Amino acid sequence: MTDPTPLDKAEAAVAKAERNTDVLQVAMAALELAKMAQAQQPAAPSACEHQHKKGRSAGEWLGIACAVCVGGVGIAFASLALAILGGVAAIVVLVLRDMWRDMQKGR
Repeated sequence: MTDPTPLDKAEAAVAKAERNTDVLQVAMAALELAKMAQAQQPAAPSACEHQHKKGRSAGEWLGIACAVCVGGVGIAFASLALAILGGVAAIVVLVLRDMWRDMQKGR
């Protein structure tokens, strides 16, 4: 085979440049698509949108504990009062029943 002439070399270089230009155009189009896709993605929020409640302080917890204790003691005293009232009511009923029997026998 013969050595390529300068004209053949130039034609090969032009063809190679044309192919490279096509590849370069495809790559640039892909880059543009990637940029557009990235621009359309919503940015992740950097902070929460809702308001966080502040935690209870030690004083508030102490107040809640005292209220629970006072309520528990109050319920205990109420239960004790109901028990005494029930006992008294039972005694009154027994005494009244005994009095009723005595009155029925006396006739």
